[in-house]
Amino acid sequence: MAVTPVVICLNKSGEKLAHRVATLLGAQVHGREGRVKKADTFFPNALDHVRMLFAAGTPVVGVCAAGILIRAVAPLLADKTTEPPVVSVADDGSVVVPLLGGHRGANRLANRIAAEIGATAAVTTAGDVSLGVALDEPPLGYRLANPQDAKEAMAELLSGAGVSVTGENIFDIEDTGGAVELAVTEAPVDTGPTRLAYHPQRYALGVGCARNADPEELWQNVSKQLAAANIAPEAIACVTSLDLKADELAMTHLARRLGVPFRVFTAAELEAQTARLANPSDVVFAEVGCHGVSEGAALAAAGPDAELVVPKVKTANTTCAIARAPDPITKMPGRSRGKLSIVSIGPGQHTWRTPEASRLLQEAEELVGYGLYIDLIGPLAAGKTRSDFPLGGEEDRCRYALEQASKGKNVALVCSGDAGIYAMGALVYELLDRTEEEKGVTDAARRVEVVSTPGVSALQGAAARAGAPLGHDFCAISLSDLLTHREDIVKRLHAAAEGDFVIAFYNPVSKKRRTLLAEARDILLKHRPSDTPVMLASNLGRPTEHIRYRKLSELEVDEVDMLTVVLVGSSNSRLAQLGEGPRMFTPRGYARRIDGDLS
Repeated sequence: MAVTPVVICLNKSGEKLAHRVATLLGAQVHGREGRVKKADTFFPNALDHVRMLFAAGTPVVGVCAAGILIRAVAPLLADKTTEPPVVSVADDGSVVVPLLGGHRGANRLANRIAAEIGATAAVTTAGDVSLGVALDEPPLGYRLANPQDAKEAMAELLSGAGVSVTGENIFDIEDTGGAVELAVTEAPVDTGPTRLAYHPQRYALGVGCARNADPEELWQNVSKQLAAANIAPEAIACVTSLDLKADELAMTHLARRLGVPFRVFTAAELEAQTARLANPSDVVFAEVGCHGVSEGAALAAAGPDAELVVPKVKTANTTCAIARAPDPITKMPGRSRGKLSIVSIGPGQHTWRTPEASRLLQEAEELVGYGLYIDLIGPLAAGKTRSDFPLGGEEDRCRYALEQASKGKNVALVCSGDAGIYAMGALVYELLDRTEEEKGVTDAARRVEVVSTPGVSALQGAAARAGAPLGHDFCAISLSDLLTHREDIVKRLHAAAEGDFVIAFYNPVSKKRRTLLAEARDILLKHRPSDTPVMLASNLGRPTEHIRYRKLSELEVDEVDMLTVVLVGSSNSRLAQLGEGPRMFTPRGYARRIDGDLS
């Protein structure tokens, strides 16, 4: 379990215990409003709050009844291999129950809490109960090569097969010379349901390559050296290199393929390893400022007591070297590549937010965005560094986020709606596409990992509330002339009107800009009926949501503000009068099939 848990406290009776557990775990306390006096953050609804944390992958320790936690996360349960631990602690401190994620840290968490507070850890997973170990959860610094066989191996042990240990006894389990072998070795071995292989991660892999080298060439080089040195791939703790290579596809693919972190060092940090290099190079020094990349990076990552077991091996475009530390590498030196997640949170309510967006927010060290948007993510912002920017500060916001990520941080740029639709996504990539001299961002910022996650955009939210107005061809047009010439907007209005598209108008008005929406209405009236339905949707997905319908001819600018999406139907759109009110839809042509007219 790599993520720090959150301790949930629901009432005064459990408050002292919650803070005691939080101190033990280095965690925050989230408390129920009106019932808890002291907490790092407060929430109004326990079920919603726990559900948000769980969806984001945050381990939850609830000082409360187990049933509350169960009801909260039950709708989200799908895959036990990815779900975070959930642990219940009784208010009186008598029992600690790991409810979910027993083999993903919950059992260990429960035992740790129980030992601290003098409680009973009610662990129920079969292996822990019968054998006192979870074979698929080795100690930190060891990696199981064949986790897919762990369940069957455990079943064999529970059936009385017995265990034999080869190498280090990392589970401190009795060796009975039985049929199930636990092999702890740095070398690759054959595995199966009766042989689990655990590899101590004592090796750091240093790599270098020419710009845009073929990832397969680097993979083949590394694979050959691992095989020649009789080192299992799972014994590699990290892939390392020079920071100038942080965005090399060959290296990032290699780390992903090995399933380990990719860490980078400055030239000065690698130059400090020169005396330990087997193949120092003045040519390399002249080019990048250190006498060796792959050897230096491997040694820097493996630590001062490490030895170089595979000196630099070159291919046409790649190099690799391997260093061995005396103990498993559990703390990663150097820094990460840096990551910027462009996170779309939708209109704001957590039920419309994707699990991926929640996970990226949870993983981020720093949140950057307009203050209101960060406020909307609620508990996922608690305890994180946040950098708030005002409306109008979009360019500064994106630049700052990229430059912070260039320091090796995991940064989330928080965007409402969908970041790729009239939002920050395009601006981020525009800055990355420019050099510093072209008023883009620094070279270091251009090397960070950038990911985007989709969100519910205003037009989707409005369409769902309306019914199905986007059932046929549609388009979106922003009426803001701040960044787009007014003539271009008018040209697009004429084209969309003539094409009879359903139109979603973004940024329809502002305090100073009041005429374009009226002009758009008049242009559309030349091409579609005056009673064409128009939906006005304000504050979608928020408590102040307001939906109303108008005829196109009756659309008034004063009814609209910047938080309103205007959906204008095509000439075929209509309103269906239903018991719960009107529903707007645009037929796609199924009526012909319904009526039997397929000519």
